[in-house]
Amino acid sequence: MKISIYSLLEGAARATDTVAVIDVFRAFSTAAVALANSAARIVMVGSVEDALVLRKAGIGDICMGEVGGKPPPEFDFGNSPFEIASADFGGKTIIQRTSAGTRGIVAAATRAERLYAASLVTADATVRAMLARSPDQVSLVAMGDNGRVRTDEDEVCAIHLRNRLEGRPSDREAVRRLILAGGEVARFHDPARPYLHPEDVEIALDIDRYDFAIRVQIENGRPVARPERSV
Repeated sequence: MKISIYSLLEGAARATDTVAVIDVFRAFSTAAVALANSAARIVMVGSVEDALVLRKAGIGDICMGEVGGKPPPEFDFGNSPFEIASADFGGKTIIQRTSAGTRGIVAAATRAERLYAASLVTADATVRAMLARSPDQVSLVAMGDNGRVRTDEDEVCAIHLRNRLEGRPSDREAVRRLILAGGEVARFHDPARPYLHPEDVEIALDIDRYDFAIRVQIENGRPVARPERSV
C-alpha cells in the first residue's frame, strides 16, 4: 500500500484512489458530532449559494457551516462542534459548506474511488474503514486554513493517520500537545471572534471520540456523507 500526503485545495484535486480529506478545526469534527447526534446524512457543498438552493429545493433541512469562520446569516448553524454538541438532528439532512473541508470534498470527489471526510475524532475508525478494502493507494489531504495555507492540526492529523495505516501505535497525548503548541489554537480564545469557542478545540482534539468513519459517496451528482463502521 502506497500512502501519499497532500495539502490544500490543490492537493484535494490531485488525490486519487482511497482518499481522506482532513479538516480538524472544524468542519469534519462538526460533521462527526452532527452524525453522532442522529443526522441522517450530510450533503457537502462548495458555496453558500449551493447550500441555500438545496435547502429551498427540499434536498436538505438544515444549513450548517461558515465563511471566514463566521456562520452565514441565512444558515441554521455555524461550523462549531461545541454549538451542536447537544442538538438532536432527529434523522434530518444537513447541508454543510465550509471554506476548507467541504470544498476539499467537492474537489476530490471526481477522482477518488473511495472518499472519507476525516478528523481526529474519527481517526482510527477512518483507518479501519480504509484498510477494510485493502487499498493499493491511499491519499491523505490536509486542508489547512481556507484550503490555502497549511496548518499544524491538519498536517499532524495526516501524519497520525499515515502512522496508523502503517500499523504503528498512536501517541494521542503527543498529537494533542503538538497541535496545542501550534499557532491555530489562540484564535479560539479571541473575544473578538465569539463564533470560535475554546470548547471547539477540546472536542476536535478528543482523538477517537467516535467509532465511525464519515464515508462520502456521490448521490444525484452531490457528495453525501454518512457514518460507516468497520470491525
